[in-house]
Amino acid sequence: MCGIAGIFQLNNTSAVDPILLKKMNTAQSHRGPDADGYHFEPGVGLAHRRLSIIDIAGSHQPLFNETGEVAVVFNGEIYNFAELTTELKARGHVFSTHGDTETIVHAWEEWGVDCVQHFRGMFAFVIWDRVKQQIFMARDRMGIKPMFYSVLPNGELLFGSELKVLTQHPDFDKTLYAPAIEDYFTFGYVPEPYTIYSQAYKLNPGHYLLIDKNRRGPLQPVQYWDVDFAKTPLTEKEVQEELVERLRQAVDIRLIAEVPLGAFLSGGVDSSAVVALMAKIQGDKPVNTCSIGFDDPKFDESDYANQVAEQYKTNHRTQVVDGNDFSLIDELAHLYDEPYADSSAIPTYRVCQLARQHVTVALSGDGGDELFGGYRRYRYQLHEEKMRSVLPASVRKPLFGTLGKVYPKLDWAPRFLRAKTTFQSMALDAVSGYANTMSIMRVDARNQLFSNKLKQQLAGYRSLEVFERHAANAGTEDPLKLVQYLDMKTYLVGDILTKVDRASMAHSLEVRVPLIDHKVVEWASRIPSSLNIQGNEGKAAFKKAMEPYLPHDILYRKKMGFSVPLASWFRGPLKQKLWQLLSCEQLADSGLFNQQYIRQLYDQHQAGTHDHSSALWTLLMFSQFYRQQVG
Repeated sequence: MCGIAGIFQLNNTSAVDPILLKKMNTAQSHRGPDADGYHFEPGVGLAHRRLSIIDIAGSHQPLFNETGEVAVVFNGEIYNFAELTTELKARGHVFSTHGDTETIVHAWEEWGVDCVQHFRGMFAFVIWDRVKQQIFMARDRMGIKPMFYSVLPNGELLFGSELKVLTQHPDFDKTLYAPAIEDYFTFGYVPEPYTIYSQAYKLNPGHYLLIDKNRRGPLQPVQYWDVDFAKTPLTEKEVQEELVERLRQAVDIRLIAEVPLGAFLSGGVDSSAVVALMAKIQGDKPVNTCSIGFDDPKFDESDYANQVAEQYKTNHRTQVVDGNDFSLIDELAHLYDEPYADSSAIPTYRVCQLARQHVTVALSGDGGDELFGGYRRYRYQLHEEKMRSVLPASVRKPLFGTLGKVYPKLDWAPRFLRAKTTFQSMALDAVSGYANTMSIMRVDARNQLFSNKLKQQLAGYRSLEVFERHAANAGTEDPLKLVQYLDMKTYLVGDILTKVDRASMAHSLEVRVPLIDHKVVEWASRIPSSLNIQGNEGKAAFKKAMEPYLPHDILYRKKMGFSVPLASWFRGPLKQKLWQLLSCEQLADSGLFNQQYIRQLYDQHQAGTHDHSSALWTLLMFSQFYRQQVG
């Protein structure tokens, strides 16, 4: 795992400033504390920070082919590099190292842009081909590894593993992108391909960017892979016979490392399954596992993690986090570089901190809910779709639209009485309804929050367009598979994988995610929805397959999630700091928000009549970002 950075002069061959590139690369030194490397030639500057995992003695980057004409900087792991190396050697390519990085340059020589089709792993890399005068930038299929880029007005192309790399450049324009603000207050993150800055972009998962310096045109990312839910569905027998073996293979290829390796163990189904399969593969060699516990039992799953650890005799370590562990609030804005509102970033940071004390590589269970239908909201979506199929839109829209407006927001009431969101969603079509479900602040709340100035900048843009754009490419009318596709394109990459990448790399820890191995994803996309959700049981096929490996109360207990007590923090120890940050001069002077509405949210939360903790946390994180990065 590493960090990459670079500068290309697209319009000329003037020298790249080495001091500037080193400053950009140093900004991400946490991603690779073991070494750094640079290459300069006319119009080109490549930089790398290394966290040594494979071929520790060799594979220093930037890495070149045998003629020195093709260079690569690479972040990630190519798990099938040994097979590719054998194939490429048979085709006449000469290797000088024993790692996976050199596979990339020779695959580029052999297959050109199609090289990405041959890689199984997580990756973000940039190739410079001096002979062809081409720049090739690629990101893995699921977006596990990040890639940011920007073209400055003077024709300089900047790229880096984190946004902070680009913002080190003195000519980088920090003008905020108004639609990204709308997206952030909808989703809690800025979805691909945009960033909070108008001048910077994220390369979409499963995309590459090819730039020919001799034939410049608009930068047009090309999609080379997508999830296909339209393939022939699997039979129930095929699912039962193949699921565990496919997961076992995905876990097995992720155990290659020359450094200590372990796994996160939360006590949930996904991480427990990964640990169980690791233990079976490693045999007598105990798995290193770690988990975070909380002193508040409403948030603590450590007893379940201990149960799995005891079953598989792992080397297990648990760290109990104080229920008032909010000391990271000031750090998060720096860590994520743009507004990011998933509060579980705090315990994720802590579990990565704990893991790094004992291992350099950790496997996680991320992606299982998206892949196998585990979220409770999926079941709600299916129920809503059944009602939509019964009631025509001419009846639904006026009926539920009115109920959604007049029904009170009963945050204090039992869950079955909190129907406002359901009523709102039922008045909408499937995609709009799911967007409403996934919104942190819904349309009416955002309309009250945003200033007239920001609304003018938005020019009618709505975050719903993000879901509509992806839904148009989903290629399925299956209501479950549609929302799984939407989550893979938005929530999984923009929230979950972003959270884990930044939190782990802050501690120079590599995290591998076997459940979203692209071959597993391609296979699992063919599982019939009726096998993934059965009655009120989500992830049914996955749980059934894991029954020989995990106890019933691990597989079938109520999902807890990985959260922190925001509501009580904001009424207790964080009350004063919250208001200081929401009323700070920088946020008020930005002219982006209605300060009276912010005060209303705060007062209602303090009075206990409403739980505005998600909205207040989202505002808090934006304020921290704005103060640190912009204001």
